[in-house]
Amino acid sequence: MQSNINIQITLDEEKMPETIEWNAPGGGVEGFQQAKGILLGLWDGQEKSALRIDLWTKKMMVDEMNDFLYQTLFGLADTYARATRNADLAKEIKDFAQTFHKKATDILNAEEQK
Repeated sequence: MQSNINIQITLDEEKMPETIEWNAPGGGVEGFQQAKGILLGLWDGQEKSALRIDLWTKKMMVDEMNDFLYQTLFGLADTYARATRNADLAKEIKDFAQTFHKKATDILNAEEQK
């Protein structure tokens, strides 16, 4: 059995992402869905290294990026806990995610009040 996840990126004249669309027909997402950002991580077992693709559109606001990173970090903690059964370190990742989100929000709010 095979399943596909499709990602389409439209670039503007400066080769920056203008639109990001994705679908996963095998997972029940038939039509293309809009996204403002994508973080894709792959593990190369032979090279023992992580490969990343991080893209976001100009339409993504800073508060959205803060939330996106917070939710990603929080979700990675759950992934780590399931993969390693190390609840203590997973909790540390979640604690960091919460601290990060609070600081990022405080900085953004302070900048908006200037």
